[in-house]
Amino acid sequence: MTDKKKGNGYAKSIDPAALEMLKVAEEKGISTMFSRVDEVSACPIGAEGACCKVCFMGPCRFIGKEKEEKHGVCGASLATVAARNYIRSCAGGASAHADHGRTIVETLLAVARKQTPDYAVKDPIKLRTVAGYFDIETEGKDDLQLAEEVALAALNDWSKHNEHQTYVKRAPKKRQELWEKLGVTPRGFDREVVDSMHRTHAGGDQDAEHIMDQCVRMCLASGWGGSMLATDVSDILFGTPKPVTSEANLGVLEAKNVNIIIHGHEPVLSEMIVDAAQDPELIEYAKSKGAEGITLAGICCTANEVWMRRGVPPAGNSLHQELALLTGAVELMVTDIQCVFQGLVGVANQFHTHLVTTSSKARIEGAMHVEFHEDRALEIARDIVKMAIDNFPNRDGGQIHIPSHKSPVVAGFSHEYIRYMLGGKFRGSFVPLNDNIVNGKIQGAAAIVGCNNPRTTQDEGIINLVKSFIQNDVLVLVTGCAAHASGKHGFLTPEMFENAGPGLSEVCETTGMPPVLHVGSCVDNSRILTILAEIVETGGLGDDIDQVPAVGISPEYYCEKALEIATYCVGSGAYVIFGGGGVARARLGRRHRDPLLGLGREVRRQAGVHPRLARDLRGFHGPHPEEA
Repeated sequence: MTDKKKGNGYAKSIDPAALEMLKVAEEKGISTMFSRVDEVSACPIGAEGACCKVCFMGPCRFIGKEKEEKHGVCGASLATVAARNYIRSCAGGASAHADHGRTIVETLLAVARKQTPDYAVKDPIKLRTVAGYFDIETEGKDDLQLAEEVALAALNDWSKHNEHQTYVKRAPKKRQELWEKLGVTPRGFDREVVDSMHRTHAGGDQDAEHIMDQCVRMCLASGWGGSMLATDVSDILFGTPKPVTSEANLGVLEAKNVNIIIHGHEPVLSEMIVDAAQDPELIEYAKSKGAEGITLAGICCTANEVWMRRGVPPAGNSLHQELALLTGAVELMVTDIQCVFQGLVGVANQFHTHLVTTSSKARIEGAMHVEFHEDRALEIARDIVKMAIDNFPNRDGGQIHIPSHKSPVVAGFSHEYIRYMLGGKFRGSFVPLNDNIVNGKIQGAAAIVGCNNPRTTQDEGIINLVKSFIQNDVLVLVTGCAAHASGKHGFLTPEMFENAGPGLSEVCETTGMPPVLHVGSCVDNSRILTILAEIVETGGLGDDIDQVPAVGISPEYYCEKALEIATYCVGSGAYVIFGGGGVARARLGRRHRDPLLGLGREVRRQAGVHPRLARDLRGFHGPHPEEA
């Protein structure tokens, strides 16, 4: 069956381009995530966090009606096992985001020391803003001198032992005091991850609440540290995003052009691929091979990075990575880190497509590997683009099938631009937003973030929420694959205010602000923390994030990074909802209906949903937990 999961009865996607390409896969007998998910059963024990594998007396599985009263061989309870599994997943997700940030900061240091000629400081104003966060004097210093000091200060934050991370002070004062009271103020990120892994060794920390307290501290070290630094330093190097127009979905590929897909997460590689693909010499070289030009498109979060800064069209979210290759029109897919799946090799081998990995941290068996080094960045990028051009004559015209589906999009709303959009160049401020939340024209804000998961209908949960929220006068911010979904289905245009409720529509039409704002990649969920902190600082909505009518939702999550994001958002005071449809709603046992357990009773208690939003949330996910 093409449209339905075997035995589950729900559609594979609401995206017509995806369904069209899945028919191609079925006709050609090509395996994809969408077909393999029918062949591989999800483990119900693991899905509930009820399987312990931290030692070799097991694995110990907690099953049966009395499983909450059972214990592992060592005596560990279900709560302890579930908390260990949760914090270890968060450690993987937080490490992915924080290490992404470290790479960006190391690139800034290389720029400052003139070790790479192909990057530069593109936003010196943001550089000076970030220097201020580190209390670095800026007067009389040029960009390179200041960049070195900022980079060294930032790198020091990763390795702090007992000192708190610098960016903690960007949180509302009341939130900082709460973190200090509860003992979860983050130290250096590396210290927090090692601490977490140490305490979850067999025979280590065996108090679920205590484990979850550390989980909060570790995730805050990413959200208000590594991730936030990744965002800030990316802005310094590549420019702070402001709205750009583009198009989204598989229809952006061009039948007569050399098509290159960039996929992964770090903009260090993708920025150079964009520069190389726009080189007139390489465009002429492509024409000499029979193509009319070069088309560059993105998948996943590296797509968000070059989409919001360079206008490069996204071909789709994470579940589109195999579908893009099924078009038969992709000469080369170049990848770096995260969310790049091994199944791509099998699909690429059915066509002429080259699959090229570039990161020293992420190779794939069967793929080509061209190691990327920042000191020869543009040279390597040009070699990769030339490799794609040389592959163009190897196309089989009879295998080309490009869907026509694509939608116009406007992307790239940094918190700096939102401030400018609301108040202008000289009076940039969040005051108009706060005032319209206070007077009720805007009911609140919803951040819809995260992934796709083939065990639920692609894009359905995301789009239903976006549509319903704006109809109910709730401003929506989207990042990651949720941003792709919103773009593919036409929700990322200013004209969408016509589909919003009367209050939100009036505000959006007056200010020119779309009701659905593309805020960036998954690591840019830190921008949402910045926005929430600025809303609090602006005044009128309380003195901490938990008093702002805001919610974060990830309806189709699949990866550990999503858990880490959710945890630092809860620890920051935001209310968080996870899953829905076919995605498991709990990872910590059935009795913990909220997948974030207690996060320490006091920390979790602080993350109550604002009453105004509770009314809307009941319609999406049942009653608020406090009312259930």
